[in-house]
Order: sequence, then structure tokens, then C-alpha cells
Amino acid sequence: MQARSTELDCDRADACAQPSPLRRLAGEAFAASTPEAPRHYALILDHGPEALLARVNLIRSATTTIDLQTFIFDEDDAGRLVLDELLAAARRGVRVRLLIDQLSAFRRVDTLAALVSVHANFDVRLYNPVRNKAMISYPEYALAALCCWRRLNQRMHTKLLLVDGAVGISGGRNYQDDYYDWDAGYNFRDRDVLVTGPVAHEMATDFNLFWSDHRSVPAARLNDVGRRLLRNGVLELAPAEYLHPERAEAMRRDAGDEQRVDQALASKAIPVGEVRYISDTPEKHQGNLELGTSTSLRELIESANEEVLMQTPYLVLSPAAQDLFRGMRQREDPPRVVVSTNSLAATDAFIVYALSHKYKRRYLREFGFNIYEYKPFPADAPIDLTATQAEPEPDAADTSPSRAVIAADDADFDEVRRALRNHYNRSSTVERYQYRRALAREHAALRFSSRRMREPVPLKRAGVRIGLHAKSLVIDGRVGVVGSHNFDPRGDHYNTEAAVVIEDRAFAEALAESIRRDIAPANSWVIARRDKPPVFSGLDYSVAKAFEYLPLFDFWPLRYATSYEFVPGPDCPEPLPPDHPGFRACYQPVGDFPEVDFGFKGFTTRVFTAFGAGLAPIL
Repeated sequence: MQARSTELDCDRADACAQPSPLRRLAGEAFAASTPEAPRHYALILDHGPEALLARVNLIRSATTTIDLQTFIFDEDDAGRLVLDELLAAARRGVRVRLLIDQLSAFRRVDTLAALVSVHANFDVRLYNPVRNKAMISYPEYALAALCCWRRLNQRMHTKLLLVDGAVGISGGRNYQDDYYDWDAGYNFRDRDVLVTGPVAHEMATDFNLFWSDHRSVPAARLNDVGRRLLRNGVLELAPAEYLHPERAEAMRRDAGDEQRVDQALASKAIPVGEVRYISDTPEKHQGNLELGTSTSLRELIESANEEVLMQTPYLVLSPAAQDLFRGMRQREDPPRVVVSTNSLAATDAFIVYALSHKYKRRYLREFGFNIYEYKPFPADAPIDLTATQAEPEPDAADTSPSRAVIAADDADFDEVRRALRNHYNRSSTVERYQYRRALAREHAALRFSSRRMREPVPLKRAGVRIGLHAKSLVIDGRVGVVGSHNFDPRGDHYNTEAAVVIEDRAFAEALAESIRRDIAPANSWVIARRDKPPVFSGLDYSVAKAFEYLPLFDFWPLRYATSYEFVPGPDCPEPLPPDHPGFRACYQPVGDFPEVDFGFKGFTTRVFTAFGAGLAPIL
């Protein structure tokens, strides 16, 4: 540590910070605020490239401090671009603190060893390191699971970027290509919120609680990193090897263009009043589950009188959440609950989807949910397909991903992979190390599974697949919430989570509009009760319900619900909710798993529907 450089590239008091329209919003918010009436600006970051642009621009605008807290920090193009910007900020005089969950921190021990000694202004810590190491093998993971299962699953899922204690970004995005539309095979439709103003002080306090907690271990104190340093001395950080260097260079250029940043981002910020930052502190991992994000979110949902608009990638509810929605359904005039979530074709975790599939009847009948499942190739999503660099071969007859349909109804998985290669000059998503690694880290319980168990399901056509990863709430069109909580058992019991809560109609309406775009017919299927069988419909319902409540052996073949596609026409000009009397005249059933090539993964989805209920708390 004594070998860390102290040289600076700048001798100015402002650390040669770059002027930023986003940073100026913070000054305006603080100037307009009083203790009794705080003022803020809030900006919804729906588009991946713009979310990355905001981060790079803000890092360059820092004059004193940058605090970054995340679950995943990869060494792909997006991750390395942000890392290089952080290092540049440290070298010009900004104190940079980087806190990453240990199971998701970089790919190589050498990277952490190099960062330990890169500069005196740059510090990196890992949260809750298993076996006090940066990297663990599968045998070590298995040993940790046997001896310390609860601690192993206590992960830091909080995401926060805080600049100068004045501007913060929080939400669902990690630091990896697929969160910024930079992956050629699979990208997340995600969401963050950028806020400027006094709430940033709460964010700073929360970050400091994590940074000073005993679970946050300096990288140099990790056994494998320390051994590397003792054996090799000070390591130089390897130069970045971008898969698409021109894309990274374009992002750097745009981040320095004030007019571009103002037009794309700052000009769209919404002035709001009070903003709350609710977060699970590390005390959650000492068994304190009563205070924190889960409780606050349930209280917000329970306050709804008219509508709860909820978006979550993994619709597996904790017992407390189920009790909440069941109680709300029993009100004399219950609020409408609209849920946007993943389909099996879109999800990055098919085992989790299987559990959601198991409880569809409960969600629809007992909780009154209106469920919309995201399509893998949405026609109107805030995704920049050109940024993915997934270019078709020049001689392909039809290069449109939405039209490159592969006749794979009877094909096996290998045939689908070959067909994908024929249509796209890239490796199949399911073969790529980066994608498999992300799955293994995002869902801790899947780390023991085989490679195929962690792959997305094969589909009937090729293209850049999109999966939902946004976690948001809108309550009665008056409160908007953007955060990291999936409204699931892991978020309630194991992960630390955070959320930004803004009670402002303009912000809530903008967030609702974003979610309603995701549930539009072009982007989602509707889940509704399937047509009743012509005979013994009552018996079928009763037996299916009984099997649903069994933790094992749910083999009943007829599920209560299925997927529906909107069919517009003269009598059906607009989409209808599934509880509308005219719904069945305007929608046609498309099966339980539309777009999926029903092979091995379809079979295993059925298996986990039958046997996987016990995995719900950790998935």
C-alpha cells in the first residue's frame, strides 16, 4: 500500500472537473431548498446507453468524491470504460471509493491486485467475502454452502453512484455490457433514477455505513489478493482490450459534449419536492429485518386506494407479500394491481420463472393481479439495437431480427444454436462465458447447476433477446419508486436493497408511462385464465389448486392460466385488461410458453414447477 502513487494530473482546486449540465442541476436544487421544503431534480434513465452516458459524464464532473456501490462489476467493455473513468478521476485528485459484492467483483484476481496499488485516491473493498478471498472455486463454494449457507446468501444487491455528495444514481443496473445495450446476444430492459439535491446526503450516510462495516474488506486484505501482491509486488493494471473500441470512444466523446448531455438527459429532468432514499443497512445481515426496504415498500403498496403498478423481473412473492396482496384483495373496493414481469422466453432465470408459473392461479384469482409478461423481442422497447453491435452477415437474405424466423418446432437445442450462427456473425448467447457468469452470480442458488441449467431457454427464432430487469412501483399515480428490490424472498431476507421514493404526480405519471409502454401488446403477452374444459371444470380447478399447495409433486398437467396475444380489429380497437367482459373476443391464447422451443428447458421448467417450491426463499 505504501507503493501507491500520489501524483496528480491536475493542480486545480476543482480537480479539473468537466462542466456538466447534470451537475449544475444539483446546484440549482440545493439553492432552491430549505430544511422545511427540500427541492430536487429527478431523471428516469430508461435507455441503457444514456444511463452509461450519465455515469461517465458525472464521474468527469466530480470535484471531491465518487462513491460507487454495486452488485456486479464486470471487465467487459462497459465495466472497463467506467473503471478507466474512475481511475482518471482519482489521478486528477478525486477520492474514489468502490464497493462491490464479492461474488460479483471482476473476473481476475490480478485486476484487484493492480487496483490496490494504482493510486492513493482509489480504494476498493469487497462486501462479505466468502473464505476471505476475491475469487472462490466451485469446491470452495460448496464447502461454504455446507457450513455457512445463510451468510453465503447474504449479498449486497444495493446499487448507488454518488458524486460529490450531490448527485446520485440508483436502480437496477450493474456494471456489465448487458445493462447498457452493449451485448450482442442478450440485454436487460432496466431502469435507474438520477436525483440531485439534499437526498444525496442520505445516500452518502448510507454508503458510509456500508463502507465502514466489518463485512466490507479492503481488497489488499483478501487472502488471494494479498498472496499475489507478496509474490509479484506492485502490479500494473492491464490495458483495456475493448471488444468494440469505437463504441467506447464514441461514449467518451459524447460524455464530453455538454450540448449532447443536456439534450439527452438534463433537459428531461423533472423538478420535484421531497425525495426519500430507503435502504437496508448492513444491520439486515445481523438479523434486523423489521426496518428497511421491504417493510417500507409493503407500507407504500398497502397505502394504495386505486392502483398498484408494479414491475419486477422475477414474480416470486415472499409470504409477507402474499399476505399483503391477499388482504388488499379482500377490501370492499380493492385497488387494481398491474404487474409487469418476464415471460419464460425473456427471462434470464428460467428456474425462477417456473416457480412464478406454479402460482399463476393464486396471483390471478386470490390476489387479483393483472399480469403482463415481457416478450423476448419487444417491438417498441427503449433498447438501442444498433448499440449491441449484433450485425447480421452481409449475405443474409433478411437481416431483421424480428423477421429472421427459424423453423425450429421440431429442432433440438443444437440445431437452434446452428441456426443462430447462420443468421448472425457472432457466438450464440448461450455459449458466451460472460453471460453464463452473470447468471451464476445474479442467482446464487444456480451456482451449483450445470452450464445448461444456467442458460436461457432456446427460442424459435434468432435475434438480440431482451429480458426485463427493472424494479419499479407506481402507487395511485402519485408516488413513484425505482430501486433494486425484486419484491421477492431474497430481497426480503438475504440481499440488502435500496430504492428512491418520490411523491410527485409528474414523476409518478412519467414512471407509469414507462411501465405501461412495457405492458403494451407489442411488448408483452397478457396472462389470463384459460378456457374452462368442457367437462369436469370444477374438478379440474379443485385438483389443480390442491396440487399447487403441495411443496412437491405438482404434476397436474392443466394449469389455470396461459398467455394471450391481442388481436386488433374493428371491434377491438384498443387493448383490454384481462378482467374486461370483452377480453376473450379481442385476445387469442398463444400457449403457456410462447416463442419457446419446447425441448429440454420446457421439460425442466415443468419439473421445477413440480419440485421447486422449496427453492423460493433463495431464488
